[in-house]
Amino acid sequence: MSYLEAFLQAVLQGLTEFLPVSSSGHLSLFQHFTGNSGETGVFFSLMLHLGTLIAVFIAFRKTIWQLILEVLSMAVDIFTGKFSWKNRTPYRNMAIMLILGCVPMVFTLVLKDFYTGFSADDGILWEGIFFLVTAVLMYLADHCVKGVKGPGEISSRTALTVGAAQAVLAPLPGVSRSGSTISAGLLSGLDRETAVQFSFILGIPAILGGSLSELLDMTSADLAATGVGQIVIGIVVSAVVGLLAIKMVDYIVKTDKFKYFVWYTALLGIIVIAVGIFESIVGMNIVTYFAG
Repeated sequence: MSYLEAFLQAVLQGLTEFLPVSSSGHLSLFQHFTGNSGETGVFFSLMLHLGTLIAVFIAFRKTIWQLILEVLSMAVDIFTGKFSWKNRTPYRNMAIMLILGCVPMVFTLVLKDFYTGFSADDGILWEGIFFLVTAVLMYLADHCVKGVKGPGEISSRTALTVGAAQAVLAPLPGVSRSGSTISAGLLSGLDRETAVQFSFILGIPAILGGSLSELLDMTSADLAATGVGQIVIGIVVSAVVGLLAIKMVDYIVKTDKFKYFVWYTALLGIIVIAVGIFESIVGMNIVTYFAG
């Protein structure tokens, strides 16, 4: 992998991780057409996720710090017998629901090899299908009744619903993690700001867990195939670009632009499916076919 390819993938990751268009799907397409798919591509994708994780911590540092304080305060109240479920603050309720939303992640661990198989294969047909899944989810969310529930009104059912979207749907290349979880939140009645905030913060343990798991499995061959310099560039660039992309998400929330991403992912899905079918017929990558 060249430094330019590492840089371009990092920019792509930083932009698409937060916009509801599927970073894994776009990276899978990039790696497919540049010949960087397979296990090496999966490893580098997870390194890029570490960069965007840094961006989340920076962008939501005040909320995350408040949630940490609430968790510590709640622990003290539990041990001193002062904990009250009825009198919990909005941030305490959000902290509890974030913890509950992580429960469905057990499905991601159980089905890890199943999800990796989609990202490591040589075709892009499934990516196209999953882009259409993202489009359908966002279409439903865009046309549902606008929710009014804030952090203090997130229910256990909503937390599990959003958590299930993250654990079961988001690992599929082409299904947007932010798109699916935000849609789940909106369909559950959350207001748009709370749905976005809950989605991004809930993604922290998922991204961190997946990245750490990959790091534990890392071998010298992975480093040699990817390159230490490329990894550093990938993490730094994806963090910087990701931070800028978060500001774009704020704009999307305030101006109700979900519909544009519905049409984008739907059109992209149709194109990718067509290319995938074409490649299966000719038996080679479309870039190689026309270059030859």
